Amino acid sequence: MTQKRPHGPVWLYALSWNETRMLPFFFRHYDAWVDRYIIYDDGSTDDTLDQLRAHGRVEVRRFTRAVPDSFVESARVWQNEVWKEARGQARWVVLTAVDEHIHHPDMPSYLRSQAKAGTTAMPALGFNMVADDFPPAGTHLATALRRGMPHVEMNKLSLFDPNGLAETDFAPGRHEAKPTGHVVYPESDELLNLHYKYLDRRYLEARHALLLTGLGTEDLTRNLGFQYQWTKGRMDSHWDAMLRDAIDYRDPSVGFTTHFDRWWRPARVRG
Repeated sequence: MTQKRPHGPVWLYALSWNETRMLPFFFRHYDAWVDRYIIYDDGSTDDTLDQLRAHGRVEVRRFTRAVPDSFVESARVWQNEVWKEARGQARWVVLTAVDEHIHHPDMPSYLRSQAKAGTTAMPALGFNMVADDFPPAGTHLATALRRGMPHVEMNKLSLFDPNGLAETDFAPGRHEAKPTGHVVYPESDELLNLHYKYLDRRYLEARHALLLTGLGTEDLTRNLGFQYQWTKGRMDSHWDAMLRDAIDYRDPSVGFTTHFDRWWRPARVRG
């Protein structure tokens, strides 16, 4: 039985597909404040399912593509509906990916304060984190790997009150949302979305090659997942830009910079 947390039960939803290398970091990050994981697997062929089933707080379910020709649209349908079952049971829902670490330096206190303030939707400021070498086992990534490039498309609504929102209305990839219901955003943006995919070139290239095979014909027609088809030259320039523009997310000025266009804020309002 999980402990009773003062900020209320937190349920986490994510999709998985051959996540063996990332799952230990994922659980190391979230175990301190997530009570229940509901993971939908898309047909993993490595040790992902064994790792998931070995974790005492994980329920594994099979992901079914609602739109057979599109993984992206199927994921969007799933993202907009799956969390609704948590109403009346969870105080907060996390909807994320295995390589996305939703972070605050004191998450339990933050959740308590936002509940007290009546907040129902907490979008996170996105960073594509970068490292030259894949981290060793046991690393807490948010502590040890702190450099990343602010990236507007990683600004996602990944933490919210399922009892307050009626709909999330996510765009493809969750890159934007238009939530309805009782929508109250925090007065200032303190939550971060640390995206740990750029963890050495070989890992990234292998991950892109795998994800490309999971796209449907409609995804390819619409050029969704275009980055999975980058040439070596395009990847080289992107990687160099990542290293050049990366900053330490713990820099105290990060939350107030103009690096981030925030779909949930009026123009020029930053916090």
